[in-house]
Amino acid sequence: MSKEIRILSPCGMLGYGFPLESFKNGMKMKPHAIVVDAGSTDAGPHKLGAGVGIVSKRAAKKDLKILIAAALETHIPLIIGSAGGAGAKPHVEWMLDIIDEILSNRKEKPKVGVIWADFDNAYINQALSEGRIGKMSPNVPDLTPHSLAETHSIVAQMGHEPILEALQQKCELIVCGRAFDPSPFAAVGIFNGMDAGLSYHLGKILECGALCAEPGTTKDCILGTIKESSFTVQALNPNRKCSTTSVAAHTFYEKDHPYILHGPGFLLDLSQCEFKDAGEGSVEVSGSKYVLTKDYHVKLEGARVKAYRTFVLAGIRDPILIKNIEQIEAAVKEEVIGHYKDIPEHSFQINFYHYGKNAVLGENESEPFSGHEIGLVFEVVADTQEAASSICATLRSTFLHYGYEGRKSTAGNLAFPFAPSDIEFGPVYEFSIYHLMKLKKSEMPFQLEVL
Repeated sequence: MSKEIRILSPCGMLGYGFPLESFKNGMKMKPHAIVVDAGSTDAGPHKLGAGVGIVSKRAAKKDLKILIAAALETHIPLIIGSAGGAGAKPHVEWMLDIIDEILSNRKEKPKVGVIWADFDNAYINQALSEGRIGKMSPNVPDLTPHSLAETHSIVAQMGHEPILEALQQKCELIVCGRAFDPSPFAAVGIFNGMDAGLSYHLGKILECGALCAEPGTTKDCILGTIKESSFTVQALNPNRKCSTTSVAAHTFYEKDHPYILHGPGFLLDLSQCEFKDAGEGSVEVSGSKYVLTKDYHVKLEGARVKAYRTFVLAGIRDPILIKNIEQIEAAVKEEVIGHYKDIPEHSFQINFYHYGKNAVLGENESEPFSGHEIGLVFEVVADTQEAASSICATLRSTFLHYGYEGRKSTAGNLAFPFAPSDIEFGPVYEFSIYHLMKLKKSEMPFQLEVL
């Protein structure tokens, strides 16, 4: 067993980019692996439902060319977590196509391991009938056979086990479908005989790149080093430093409990952690504990089309309109609904958002409004794109010419920055599956394919 294992995280999201000098500094430290996360549900269910990436192909390819070249030239594995953004089959295949393009210009033919995270409806339906699926949040719709039939691209977050298998099979490039964010990092430590608690805690820190440094960013490199009873984190850009506060603070990132982190088949107990200044802008962490749970649960994610959206962005400068905006919106909405009595009212929604006037906190805003103009976004969400666009066009024209009390001009009420003003967004997705599924004993359904 090596005395220490070094893992280079180039950025918080593949395709976000990173300073080349920072990456070179990391490679000088002779890391045992390069690991990068490529997915997130931060933007909601659209990427999973639509089968599109979070970043552009150009951005992903730009990062990957650097990472693949470095990994192959130094004979260390490159691991990509949640490939393509949502980690479903279309996203993984998109990532593999980019990798193929890059490798076509290189002499090396590396061993590629692909770990699929997709589940078909029949499998989920069986688990549902056996009572092995439960909701993660009360806001998530109940999972029923009907909603399941409307759902596609179902994935689950894998733990470190299938990634460990790929490393054991000496895969040089490992492309993971949807993964628990720290798992690809943790797999490197565990594969090399390091403590699982330290490996997972370090993975939690490294998954976001240099966001744990000061100043923090996801668009820079970070190096993690696992030792026998601790790990260290250090920035690779001289303009950033890791402090005990910044690293400890990032430990709280995206957690519902201050010192417990739940993962696939385990929980991470951080109640006894210590964060120490290790000098030269690095931090040493100890005390992380990996605790196996009685049952092995994985998080399921699935999306279905909920509706279709058309929206308009406009500016308002008239102080009389701004002062009475809510009442005017209510009147305009009532008029539009009355105009479309042939469309069931329950089949569409009209929403208004005032950017510049309580758009962020809404009713919870404590500061009095003092602006002289606002940006108005109004949207129509309906069962069909045709209905959404028709209602939105009427909403826009009605608002544009609405004669409110005190109006001094018959000119338009709205200033449009773009033409055409009405923008068809297309399908609106919802997480129809955002649940936990208990796996059967000794079951590990994630499939490794070696190319």
